[in-house]
Amino acid sequence: MIDAHHPLWDLSAVYYPWLIARGVKRFFGDPTPIQRDYLLDEFRADASPLGFTGSVHIQVGAEDGLAEARWVQSVADANPDWPMKQVVFCDLTAPDLNQKLDAFQHLPSVVGVRQIVGRAPEEDAATGTNDLLDNPKFAEGLRETGARGLSFDLQLIPELMGKTAKVLEKSPETKVALCHAGSPHDRSAQGLVYWAEQLQHLSALPHVYCKLSGLGMFDYNWTTESIRPIVETCLEQFGADRCMFGSNFPVDKLYSDYAAVVDSCRRIVSQSHQNLVFRETAACFYSFS
Repeated sequence: MIDAHHPLWDLSAVYYPWLIARGVKRFFGDPTPIQRDYLLDEFRADASPLGFTGSVHIQVGAEDGLAEARWVQSVADANPDWPMKQVVFCDLTAPDLNQKLDAFQHLPSVVGVRQIVGRAPEEDAATGTNDLLDNPKFAEGLRETGARGLSFDLQLIPELMGKTAKVLEKSPETKVALCHAGSPHDRSAQGLVYWAEQLQHLSALPHVYCKLSGLGMFDYNWTTESIRPIVETCLEQFGADRCMFGSNFPVDKLYSDYAAVVDSCRRIVSQSHQNLVFRETAACFYSFS
C-alpha cells in the first residue's frame, strides 16, 4: 500500500515559517501540536502496521523549496527499504523556471511539483495565490512540467474549479493530482452539492486524478458517515483508477489517529476497488517501479 500524500519535517534542517510562527491559527486549526519535528520513523510507526510500504512526500511550505527537496532526498537515500517519491514546491511563473526544474530533477526521488492555487477562502484573500490562474506564465509552466515528465499536485477550493479546468485543458500532457478532494470547505448539504457540481469540471479531464486526503481539515469532528458522500462522489466522478488514498499526516493527526483515517476510507471504498485506491493508482501516477 502507498500513502499518496504526507509531509515530513526536521526543524533543525529546513526552515518552515509556518512551523516556527506561534499563536497563528490556520484554516485547518491550531497547528501548535504539530509544530515539532515529524520524521520518517514516526510516520512509519503509524503506517507500516496497517500495510503501507511506501509513500509520497508533499512539499509543506519551506522557505527554500530546493533545500526541502534535498533534505527529503537525504531521507529517501537513508531509508532504501521505504520507497518514497516527492512532490516539490516550484514557482511555475519564475523567469528561471527551467534552471529550477533542472536542479530538482537532479534528485532521483522528485516526480512532481506543487504550487498551491487555493487553501481556504480566508487565507486566499491574504495570500493572493488565486491570481496564478490569470498568469499566462503559470499555464506555460504547467506545460513545461508535463513536457519534462513531471506531474502537478493541485490544491484549490471549489469556487476555482471551473476556471482552473480551462487552464488545465491547455496542458493535456501534464498529469494532475487534485489534493484533498478539492477542499470541500462548506460541509452543509448545499455546500456539498455545489462542490460536487464544480468537481465535474475537473473530473471531466482525463489527465486529472483525485486524492482522498485531508478530509478533516474543514471538519475537525468528522466521522466515516460525514466523509462518505465526499469519498463516494470522488469515486463516482473519477473512477477508482483515478483516485488514491493520502493520509495528510501529520496535519490530519490534529483530528484523529492514522488507523481511524485508513479504516474509514476502507469502509467506504468497495473491496474490489481497494487495491487501486490504496496502491495501484498512486504507484502508476507517481512512477513507483
